[in-house]
Amino acid sequence: MDIFTVELPEVQAQQLRDLAREAGISPEQLLRGGVEEWLSRPGRDFAEAAAYVLRKNRELYRRLA
Repeated sequence: MDIFTVELPEVQAQQLRDLAREAGISPEQLLRGGVEEWLSRPGRDFAEAAAYVLRKNRELYRRLA
């Protein structure tokens, strides 16, 4: 497992601590969950964009087939 160090302005660091406290977890756990969520999005974003293009151009594709 790799370890990363992130520097945050004090205001953001306090916001992170406050959110973590409200969630009943450590700031590190909150960050890890956020990063995991963010890293899982690219595939979903691409799939959503591809589905949109396919829907939008369905008639064109039908004519070209």
